[in-house]
Amino acid sequence: MDKEQIDEALELIWLLNEEGHHSLNRFRLSSEDDDVENLIVTLKTEGLTVISEDKIQFTDKGYSLAKALVRRLRLAERLFTDVFEMPGDTVITDACKMEHILSEELTDSVCTFLGHPPTCPHDKPIPRGECCKKYRVEVEPVVTRLSEFEVGSKGRITFIVPAKSSRLSKLNSLGITAGSIIRLLQRTPSYVLQIDETTIAIDPEIAKEIYVRKLI
Repeated sequence: MDKEQIDEALELIWLLNEEGHHSLNRFRLSSEDDDVENLIVTLKTEGLTVISEDKIQFTDKGYSLAKALVRRLRLAERLFTDVFEMPGDTVITDACKMEHILSEELTDSVCTFLGHPPTCPHDKPIPRGECCKKYRVEVEPVVTRLSEFEVGSKGRITFIVPAKSSRLSKLNSLGITAGSIIRLLQRTPSYVLQIDETTIAIDPEIAKEIYVRKLI
């Protein structure tokens, strides 16, 4: 039984628990594993679950591993959806890959980058991590779209995700590049930025493609 099979089983138990299902038979019916009976035995042998009558439940070890898996998955979904605007099918496929390889440190970095989001794009709760415990309330994301930036605020352009490759060259020629320090002067009818002593106006559509980290 390989690690990915075990991970998928732990994730499934977590999802079923969220829906209020703890039945072992429900797990059997929901699992896509070809050897579900052997999987059930492995989960028990590895000390990840306990089975009582028709219930399958996590041990502390199993709960901890499942929580970390689900946290990585849902943060990856949030990252791919909100930042990279990837299509739904691609988000699911790539997020499922990411949940098996992200380290705890990188997971916390992604969480902080996104502003400790409470839910995934499907509105399911994202388990909280150590980085979230520092905050009593939700905080603003570390990096936001320029289109969501506050007028008067100063920030550093972190990256640009242009819909058209030709647009990046045009922005570069205007001095709008990753690392540039900008101040947002106005948002309507165009976004007006100040870079050094230069004032530049850009369309709202382009402002959505520029990501900025706020400077204090």
